[in-house]
Amino acid sequence: YPSGNLAIIVVRDENGLICIVQEDKPSNPKIQAVFQSNGRSTCCYPDGAVWINMTLQGGQYLDRAGGRVRRWTWPNSVMSSGPHVPLSPIFISLNRHVGVRILGQDKITVSFLAMGQQAKFSVGTRVQVSDVGRLRPPARLGKDELLLLAFRVRILRLFDRLRGCLDFPSNEQWDKIKPPAYLITQTLKILQLCTTADISDELRSSVRAIVNA
Repeated sequence: YPSGNLAIIVVRDENGLICIVQEDKPSNPKIQAVFQSNGRSTCCYPDGAVWINMTLQGGQYLDRAGGRVRRWTWPNSVMSSGPHVPLSPIFISLNRHVGVRILGQDKITVSFLAMGQQAKFSVGTRVQVSDVGRLRPPARLGKDELLLLAFRVRILRLFDRLRGCLDFPSNEQWDKIKPPAYLITQTLKILQLCTTADISDELRSSVRAIVNA
């Protein structure tokens, strides 16, 4: 960002590449979006609520309260049931410098514009029908399993912060250390589960509060 804060990170994990968009903040910035090359992606509102959630089958657009505004399926997705719902182009601004354009599964772009300079990141993915057809349906998670997953991620993040405190005793240093990529990925996966799982709004809010604490 013009402020000098890191805006976009691209990292590699065992499943491919991950593109992460952060808010314009010097320390402990919130994650505003995560795009994975395996087809799973999430965009969040400034308050951390899920805005857009995408999987290999399709996606959904949510309002700030978690209500579904629209949903869609990708043309090459093999759905076990339900009608095919085409995607209407989506354009959103995560903040004043970063925007997201979604025109198709392989046509998703993150645009960064600041001080007259622009950078574009192609974060879409192309999946063959045969690949989608081999996917197993996601297992249904109950209340206890979701809470355990949320507390596990929170504890891992606390341990990571503790290691940072030990390695960098000065608050001025360890406050700027960001969580490792695998913890960011796990946090977003839990938020995705909350969005897609058939659970109460109260439980959904509790899980979000735990992982975002």
